[in-house]
Amino acid sequence: MMVSIRRIAVATSSAIIRLATFLFLRWIPGHHFVPLVVTSLVVYLSSIFSLLKDIQPYQSQTAKAQNLNRYKSPSSRAKADDSVLKTLLTGLPSAKWPLWTRITIFINVVLALLTLDFLTRGILLYSTTDVAFSRIGYVSPTTANLVFREPDTTRLPVAVMFQEISPLSQDWYEEGIVYKLDNSTDFTTTVTLTDLKPATRYRYSLSNNKSGTFITAPSPESPEASQLSFVTSSCLKPNFPYNLLSHPLRVPGVEQMTDALAKLPKLLRPAFMLFLGDFIYIDVPWRFGSAMSHYRSEYRRIYSSPSWTYGPEGNRAIDLPWLHTLDDHEIENDWSQGNKTAPYPAAADPFIHYHVRANPPIPTAPFAHPDNVTYFAFTRGPASFFMLDTRTYRTEPAHKNSTILGGPQLQSLLTYISTPEPAGTHWKIISSSVPFTKNWHVGTTDTWGGFLDERRIVFEAMWRAERELGIRIVLLSGDRHEFGATRFPDPELNLGRDELLPNTAGLGVHEFSVGPLSMFYLPIRTYHQTDSEDVMVKYAPNGNSKFGLIDISDEVEEVGSTTAAAPVRARSSVLTYSLYVDGEIVWKYRLSVPLDRDASVHTPSLPPGRVLEDDIPDLSWSVVLGTVVGRVPELTKRTVETVNDLYFQLANQLWKIERLD
Repeated sequence: MMVSIRRIAVATSSAIIRLATFLFLRWIPGHHFVPLVVTSLVVYLSSIFSLLKDIQPYQSQTAKAQNLNRYKSPSSRAKADDSVLKTLLTGLPSAKWPLWTRITIFINVVLALLTLDFLTRGILLYSTTDVAFSRIGYVSPTTANLVFREPDTTRLPVAVMFQEISPLSQDWYEEGIVYKLDNSTDFTTTVTLTDLKPATRYRYSLSNNKSGTFITAPSPESPEASQLSFVTSSCLKPNFPYNLLSHPLRVPGVEQMTDALAKLPKLLRPAFMLFLGDFIYIDVPWRFGSAMSHYRSEYRRIYSSPSWTYGPEGNRAIDLPWLHTLDDHEIENDWSQGNKTAPYPAAADPFIHYHVRANPPIPTAPFAHPDNVTYFAFTRGPASFFMLDTRTYRTEPAHKNSTILGGPQLQSLLTYISTPEPAGTHWKIISSSVPFTKNWHVGTTDTWGGFLDERRIVFEAMWRAERELGIRIVLLSGDRHEFGATRFPDPELNLGRDELLPNTAGLGVHEFSVGPLSMFYLPIRTYHQTDSEDVMVKYAPNGNSKFGLIDISDEVEEVGSTTAAAPVRARSSVLTYSLYVDGEIVWKYRLSVPLDRDASVHTPSLPPGRVLEDDIPDLSWSVVLGTVVGRVPELTKRTVETVNDLYFQLANQLWKIERLD
């Protein structure tokens, strides 16, 4: 009986090690897998060594049997081969094949070591306390925010210089000198370069040998201001999917994005990256602490990645201005405890120093003290932006009066939505770290789906603004490690049933939710349409690296008319959304705002969106299976609710019968 139990323990623990390691290194680096793998390895080794002691007396007999096997028939040798296969697949020891027993033990030990390597190599070998870097944040027509870190006091003071990249100007200008950096800001500071020329390429240089390039924004009145290109994504984790031969801090998705953007024509090169949260994963795959020092070390580790300087100067990711919003893994998974509860204060410290200081300005009407505002607003060419903070001020979801924005931010957003834009600005782009749509049916309450009352207030303001202001509102979000395009039709449009079907382009405020830039994805389908409020336009879950390229430009296109038999050609501001998956374009979508508003064109609403390119497969066995698995939590919930309702109905009937008696 003891031998049987030990064999079961060996086979079971071996299977868990192999399955859990595969899931951890290739699918999802969840924190549950590490203790599971380590515990299973301990059980496996103790059990198998116990079994090996029992079979040692038979080793000599096994050796003789193997010698005799040379003279046996092929069918007899096949049985021995089966024993080898069984040993390799189950992890069980074999008295006949001691070499293969050692190999299968070696395999399991190596798998556990790979798990620990992914967990610890970056931390043990790259403490990053000495890392120095520089990057550009928000850029206006005349200014640029430059953030840098220099922990080496012997390099102080640091002089900040810049020059225009032009054959006509070779002069360097000094913006200032930083005399002191200390641990209060983790040795970081932000310097604003001023008196710059609009739409001009510059090079900056620091006296500690850090340098880079950037391009200023065009002047609002210039012809260049009608065009804007930028990228957006969320969620990144170094060295995932895991590669033993890769640098532990390498971010494959950043390099894929760099290669993809380098292929674009110069006119379409993005002006900035709008990164929508989960820049670090403090709790994935393992939280080593919640002190300020732990959060700071994660930011330093990301900025130590060689992927930032991958590619030629000017095309590197570090040369692209990055604008940041906060999400849960920069604090704690599904965070909803406000900005005073631990560990938020510790988490906010490096986010402020590394990101907020270099971000765009806060809204002109923040409805809160400026020092307590972590939402931002700016205008760039044909679009104005409002960058929401959906973590700092939120309360517990799915309760009466739950808020995802907090009162001041909500009021600031509503003011922004209802404020007319100046001439030349035709788009209001609102970014959120979590999706607005409730079409994701796993973790729904962590999104705007857990704050439907507040969502309705915001949507009503958006629909009213589109009707009355002649602008178009686009929502950008991240978090889900999947891509989902959703439209939210204005109820006043009274759309027909065919216009509200899943997988249809059409009318409504549009949301494009994309991620991860470099992280895991799951083949389980969790997004599907359940009503006519949130209409699915496209869903693309696959891909470890996904980002969206948004291009806005003036074009002449056909616009529907109520007074003409055929569409008329009209000048429009056109937004094209291109979805990149693993470095390749797989889907394109177009929205537009007519600019010629003469008597020949009278449309009851803004033109519907339309698909330009679609290389995403709609149906396969994996999609069907993934959809079924993805709906298990929802079906389970509905089943429990149904059983619960039936129970109370039955109890009510029994109570009535008892009363009659």
